[in-house]
Amino acid sequence: QVQLVESGGGLVQAGGSLRISCAASGRSFSSSAMGWFRQAPGKEREFVATINWRRDSTYYADSVKGRFTITSDNARNTVYLQMNSLRPEDTAVYYCAADRSPFNVGKPDFGYWGQGTQVTVSS
Repeated sequence: QVQLVESGGGLVQAGGSLRISCAASGRSFSSSAMGWFRQAPGKEREFVATINWRRDSTYYADSVKGRFTITSDNARNTVYLQMNSLRPEDTAVYYCAADRSPFNVGKPDFGYWGQGTQVTVSS
C-alpha cells in the first residue's frame, strides 16, 4: 500500500517561488515513477511533471517547462516540485501521484494519489 501526503502549498505573489513536497509511504518509493498534477476550479486535472523510477529523467508540461523542477529525495521517500516565476494561472490544487508498477520503463500508471495541497498565486 502506498500513501501520499502533499504539503507546502500556500499563497505567493506572482513572480515568486514555492516548493511543495510529497511524502510517500512504502518501500517501493525508490523504484516507482512519481508525478505532479494540478487542478484549478472548474477545470480538469492536468499533468505537470514526472520523474522516472531511476530518477535520471524528467518530463514537464509545456506550460511549466523552464519554471518548475521535479526532484526526488529517495532517502526521505519524498518528491518535490520547485515552482519559480509563478503566475496567477498556476493557481490550483497540486496532487502528487505514484506509479502502480515498480521499475516501469514505459508510460507511468499513476494509481496512487495524494489529497492535494492548495497553491494560490496573486497578481
